[in-house]
Amino acid sequence: MSILEAVILGLVQGLTEFLPVSSSGHLVLGQYLLNIRNTGMLSFDVYVHFGTLISVCVIFRKDIAEMILCTWKALHTGTLKSSYESNEYVRMGLAIIVGSIPAAIIGLKFHDQIAEAFQDPKLVAVNLVITGLILFLTRFPTVKEGKRLGLVSGFIIGLAQSVAILPGISRSGSTISMALFLRLSPGTAARFSFLLSIPVIAGAALLETTTVIHQGMESGFGPFILGMIAAALAGYASIKILLRIVERGRLSWFAFYCFALGIAGILFI
Repeated sequence: MSILEAVILGLVQGLTEFLPVSSSGHLVLGQYLLNIRNTGMLSFDVYVHFGTLISVCVIFRKDIAEMILCTWKALHTGTLKSSYESNEYVRMGLAIIVGSIPAAIIGLKFHDQIAEAFQDPKLVAVNLVITGLILFLTRFPTVKEGKRLGLVSGFIIGLAQSVAILPGISRSGSTISMALFLRLSPGTAARFSFLLSIPVIAGAALLETTTVIHQGMESGFGPFILGMIAAALAGYASIKILLRIVERGRLSWFAFYCFALGIAGILFI
């Protein structure tokens, strides 16, 4: 893989990890269009995943710190139940833990089958159309005043995230859409979606890292480091962009892009 190809794919990963258009689907299609067919792509995926993990941790560093501190204090003082009712950060922290379980189970149990799905660009194209439909439907739900994020809603959103393990199904699109279908506010939906991505991105990167350690690196580190930096910078920008778009109620705009790309893939791949 050349440095230019690594930077291009890093930018694609960073932008599409958080924009609701499926980063995995774009990476598969990008590798197909660039005619990249080497086994080193697994180790490259590890680096770009770490890049996007860095971006979300930087933007939401205060939320992450508050969740950890408040939840630890509630556990230490034995006030977890009352803190859950009164403290937003405790509720969100526990919801992230519960919401991460479905993706963890499916990712570990069906790892090999999921890896095979990443080799099928046609399947990615079909799933992009499905993502478009999900995004289009966000036009219809309305916010319920006083609706709070909790364990049940966190778990349901986590189920949506687990489906997005398939390439072409957007993780951010699925989770934000499900939160909106549950009538949470757009701001809460986007914020929770990004924070919920931290365990799944970290877990995927760790799982891939163990495979890379066993298989060894087949390429130099230069392209991989530059790809990671590109993914981190693009991921930072895409989070900022999507937060504004979701808060304005325009998530469904991305549906038309997914429809166009998915249909083009079905017809021409």
